[in-house]
Amino acid sequence: MARKGKKKKPLSQQTLAIQNGYKSGFEFKTAIFLKERKIPFEYEVRKIAYTVPKIHKHYTPDFFLPNGIIVETKGRFTMEDRKKHILIKNQHPDIDIRFVFQNANGKIRKGSPTTYAKWCDQNNIKWAHGTIPDSWMEE
Repeated sequence: MARKGKKKKPLSQQTLAIQNGYKSGFEFKTAIFLKERKIPFEYEVRKIAYTVPKIHKHYTPDFFLPNGIIVETKGRFTMEDRKKHILIKNQHPDIDIRFVFQNANGKIRKGSPTTYAKWCDQNNIKWAHGTIPDSWMEE
């Protein structure tokens, strides 16, 4: 017998994201952002090969914009992520991968003065905080 007056909890952003085929709530939020602006995109449809010395791996970027820009959304930006993206940048200098951070002011590690944004600047990688800038979609 159902209990009276008990309301169902709304689904979490993560649950909605997974139900809609995304891996994170932030990816789902970014997809909604693009859809609301009627910007066509593809989500995780291609793989980019890169080589870790003596190990062959693949990276699956998050969003492919029609102008060739690849957008990677990041909540956490781990040391493994940073190493991977330096390898990819060096091995594929022709590919334009840009980051949208949930918090660009996050530190690369506890106690470090280097933020995600500063790390990107130091490595000549374009980045944004929170959402994809309209200017990227107009390039």
